[in-house]
Amino acid sequence: MANHPEFQSSHEPERRPPGTARGKWPPSSRTGGRRSDLAVHGLGEQVRKEQGASHEPRTAGVPPAGSPSVSLGVGTGGETPPEPAAEDGCGTVALVHGPKVHPILGVETPHEPERRSGIQCADASGQPLPVFLAGPTAVGKSAVALALAETLGGEIISVDSMQVYRGLDLGTAKPTAAERARVPHHLLDVCDLRAAFDAAQFVRLAQRALAEIQARGRTPIFCGGTGLYFTAFLEGLGDAPPADEKLRAQLAATPPAELLAELRAQDPATYETIDRHNPRRVLRAVAVLRLTGRKYSEQRVAWAPAASLTDPDAPRFCFTRPADDLRQRINARVEAMFASGLVEETRRLLPQGLAENQNAMQAIGYRQVVEHLRGERGLAETIELVKARTRQFAKRQLTWFRRRGHWQWLELKPGETAGETLARIC
Repeated sequence: MANHPEFQSSHEPERRPPGTARGKWPPSSRTGGRRSDLAVHGLGEQVRKEQGASHEPRTAGVPPAGSPSVSLGVGTGGETPPEPAAEDGCGTVALVHGPKVHPILGVETPHEPERRSGIQCADASGQPLPVFLAGPTAVGKSAVALALAETLGGEIISVDSMQVYRGLDLGTAKPTAAERARVPHHLLDVCDLRAAFDAAQFVRLAQRALAEIQARGRTPIFCGGTGLYFTAFLEGLGDAPPADEKLRAQLAATPPAELLAELRAQDPATYETIDRHNPRRVLRAVAVLRLTGRKYSEQRVAWAPAASLTDPDAPRFCFTRPADDLRQRINARVEAMFASGLVEETRRLLPQGLAENQNAMQAIGYRQVVEHLRGERGLAETIELVKARTRQFAKRQLTWFRRRGHWQWLELKPGETAGETLARIC
C-alpha cells in the first residue's frame, strides 16, 4: 500500500473461500418461486474467466426534471413510478425481470445448475439476510452494491447522512436516475432541505425498509459511508442527552475558537479526534459536556444494545484501496462534480434553505461552494479545498470503521471493476 498513513488500514482483507457458504438461497417471489437466471451461473468463476465489462466509478448525477424525489425502482415500462405515500419512500415496486443478459459480463447467460454464492444468503428460516457494504467515499462500494443487487435480486438501502436530503445530488454522489432504474433504492430524498435528520430517524426508516424488502423475498443491501448510522443500526443508539434548543442557540452564537478551547480543556480525547471544521459536531460535544458534566468521548463508548440486532451471520464488508489510488479517485470525483454543475446546484439550493440547515451544510462541497459564492475564495481554490476536505473525511471514515463493528476488510486493487470485486466476495 502506498505510504499515506491516513488511508492505511491495520486490517488484512478477510474472505471466505468460494464454495464455503453456510446458508442457502431463500425462496424468491421475484421469479415465480425460483432463483433468477442471473443468480445461478457461478458468477465468480465466469467473471474471472471472461473479465467482463467495467463498472466505472460513478459520477454524481441529477434525476431528470419532473422525476419524483424518491426513486425506488422501475415499472414494467421502464419508467420511474410515482412517489409512494410512505414517508420513507419504501413503497411497493414493480420488479423487472429483464433479458437473460449477465449484468456484469454483458453477455448472454446460459442455463447451468444452481451454485451457491460465497455470501450467506438466508437464515435458518429461509429469510434473506441483509448484506452490509461500507467504506470511505469514492472507494467504489456503490458500483459493487449495484452489481450485487442485480445478482442476488436485492434492493439497496442507502447509509448516507446527506443523501437523505432532497436536492443534494451532485455533491453527495447520489445514485443517478439510471442507477435507480436498475435497482430499487431506499432512504434517498426522504427529507426536506430545511428539516433535521439524525441517526434515530435513520434507524426507524431503515428497519422499515429492511422488513419490506425481506417480505418481498429479496436481499437488503446496506451501502454507504456514514459510520454512525451503521453503528446505530447494528449496535443501537448511544445514551446521549436530548438536544436543548436554548443551549444550542447560545452555543451557536459563541465564537468557534472559544468552543474548541473549552473542548480541549475539558475533553482532550474528543478534541483530538473530532472534526474541528464541523461546527455542528463541536457544538454537540460541548453541549453534552455542559448538560451532563461528563465527557463526550466517554458517553460515546457505551451503545445501548439493539432489540432488533441483525443476524450475526449477515455479511459485512468494508472496502479500502491503496492510498494513492483512493486519492486519485477522490480528486477525479470532485472534479467531475464541479464539471457536472455543483456550483449551479448549490446556487439553486440556497433559496430553498441550504445555508440555514446546519446538517445539510456539513456535506463536503456545499459549504465550500457557498463560501465561494459569497466571494471568500476563487473557484480553483475552492475545488482544491474540497479535494482536501474529502481526503480528510475519508481518513475519518476509515478510522471509524476500524474501531467499530466486525467487518471483513477487502482492499480493492487499482483498476478493479465491480464485477471483479463481486467475484472476490461471492
